[in-house]
Amino acid sequence: MPESGDQKMMKVALVEARKAFKANEVPVGAIIVNKNGQIIAKAHNIQEHSHDATAHAEIVAIRAACAKLSRRRLADMTLYVTLEPCPMCAGAIHLSHIGRLVYGAPDARIGAVESLFAILSHPGIKNRIEIRGGVLEDECKSLLRNFFAARRGT
Repeated sequence: MPESGDQKMMKVALVEARKAFKANEVPVGAIIVNKNGQIIAKAHNIQEHSHDATAHAEIVAIRAACAKLSRRRLADMTLYVTLEPCPMCAGAIHLSHIGRLVYGAPDARIGAVESLFAILSHPGIKNRIEIRGGVLEDECKSLLRNFFAARRGT
């Protein structure tokens, strides 16, 4: 089966997640892509390194894209992230008006897009975002599983 554009872009997000893994950060990677397939921003978790609880991959990528484009609205962009966004990141996705979200692994513990909460599809949210989950899910889950197994020494 040929690789889809979403799979290709998720592989780039996985490269970012592996950077986080090597830096002893929870391995989550994110990229923001325009409609022409050009990568506008790349990021990974840097919470430990930056001593910033808000430095999730999605937040770092959104900040970088907004700075690069000199605007706060990213309605014509797709965010690819290896793990389903948490409530904070779902809020940032909403506030930045990202048009499309593609994520890899669901997060039953704190996922705020489809697993635990559905913030972005809540009836009170006016701007609608296209959501696709489960892209390269096994690879995304495996990276997280390996990270936490190494951390526990199992």
